[in-house]
Amino acid sequence: MTRPFDDVIRRLRERALRMGSLAEAILAKSLRAVFERDRALAAAVASDDLAIDRLDVEIDDAVLKALALQAPVAEDLREVVAIKMMATDLERVGDIARNIAKSAIRLGGHPAARFSEELRTLASESQGILRQALDAFSQNDAAAARRVLDLDDRIDGLQDEIVAGAVLGIPERPEQASEAVDVIFVAKNLERVADHATNIAEDVILVTEARNVKHAAKLR
Repeated sequence: MTRPFDDVIRRLRERALRMGSLAEAILAKSLRAVFERDRALAAAVASDDLAIDRLDVEIDDAVLKALALQAPVAEDLREVVAIKMMATDLERVGDIARNIAKSAIRLGGHPAARFSEELRTLASESQGILRQALDAFSQNDAAAARRVLDLDDRIDGLQDEIVAGAVLGIPERPEQASEAVDVIFVAKNLERVADHATNIAEDVILVTEARNVKHAAKLR
């Protein structure tokens, strides 16, 4: 039997998935701007982020209304709270894309800037982990969410390699120090994308299994 609250959840999920699609698109655009040294493309990222911010506000308003007027039971309450947390993570992915775009604008002024295969791999894998987390949410798939959690260490390792390589290269090529700093910024921002994808995966597990696995490894 369909309950009135089912429609509330459905609309919230639709908004969250739309927000996820926009977050993926803005991240892809900012990375394209980096690798293609396209400063005009990078400049367009800021306006794209406004659509994500609007959806974040819409979800906030809808969640507050649902909590105030609908009195959700435990399972519904978990999903409403998880969608709100997911929206916060996706809004931050939009902010990260803006940060990457700022680096892209600076890097675009250095046509000699060269990007390592590791940075391209990190970009691809960070996009991939975000996609997998959103798929897990879309399908309410706890097993897929756990696979996302397993990928986070690899992302961290790639970021560490890139940062170490960029830092070590500065004394050898001091004239490219500013490019190296932006490469570090991009790598660190991509690692943060993976952190937000991990948060989304944890929210999926919270909804599907009623288990809070945040910080589980540290707290054991």
